[in-house]
Amino acid sequence: MKVIMVRVIILGLIIAAAGIVFIIIVPAAPRAESPVLQTEFTETPPEQSSRAEQVVKALVQAYPGRVERAEFRTQNNDWAVLLRGTWYYYAEGRLLPEELLDRAARYSPIAFYNYPRELPPWTEPSAEQVNRFRDIERARAAGQPPRPHYFFDALYRAHNRDESYERVKSMRFLGIQLTVHYSIMEELSLVEEQILTAARTDRQVRSWVDNINTLAGWSWRTVADTRSRSFHSYGVAIDILPKLQGGREIYWLWAGPGWWNIPYERRYHPPDAVIKAFESYGFVWGGKWLFFDAMHFEYRPEVFILNGIELSTLR
Repeated sequence: MKVIMVRVIILGLIIAAAGIVFIIIVPAAPRAESPVLQTEFTETPPEQSSRAEQVVKALVQAYPGRVERAEFRTQNNDWAVLLRGTWYYYAEGRLLPEELLDRAARYSPIAFYNYPRELPPWTEPSAEQVNRFRDIERARAAGQPPRPHYFFDALYRAHNRDESYERVKSMRFLGIQLTVHYSIMEELSLVEEQILTAARTDRQVRSWVDNINTLAGWSWRTVADTRSRSFHSYGVAIDILPKLQGGREIYWLWAGPGWWNIPYERRYHPPDAVIKAFESYGFVWGGKWLFFDAMHFEYRPEVFILNGIELSTLR
């Protein structure tokens, strides 16, 4: 009888010890089939910074005073930013409000791309690359899904043409009238100051300024051959067209078939000092894009932040 009692006591101790271990282990690794536990223990996102986290935090840094904060939202298991009272979820690069998350597949991701500090050396594309470029062209012509515009509509308070027009102002830039969103006028003024300072001692910059024909800023439209809203629609993109191009190409779509075989020396590029002036205040230059648009500058400070490129501060 004593032997039996000893065995019962020992067995009880074993069970108790196992129970203690179970209590410690289970919360740290909840069973996937339990939605309650899964939600409870995904409050803290993974330690390694994801692309989603990088993008939303860059947006907070790029647009202070408008994008309020970024956080990991457990109810949709995704990073998001708070803008004008609405959460916009990363959604694999689409920046969608919660009510549109179930329709994410209808949209192409927004381009949060790699942007080089310097223009990389031009190399003749391989046959494989040429086939890829042709596939991209065909996809554009076939009407690929548009980029979602909801985040930038809210950012610039421009959900339609009339609203957008209310947000733009006219200013003189390099001696020519230009219509842009009011929020980038200070940046453009500092870009202009930097260019004109360079033009005093740099003949190439002076010649480029004197050769400007037209400036195109605000225009409510889509990107050529796509269904995606152009950043010109918000007044935060500028096309600078020269009087003379010297027989060089400025835009891939105007260059026609075989645009990928056009080396830099056959493209019309602004002087490096001009490009750097724009970039230092958050404007990407379309000449660094694969589908080059060398007349185009676009205000995307988050792209520089994502690529670790320091921006000048406003004075």
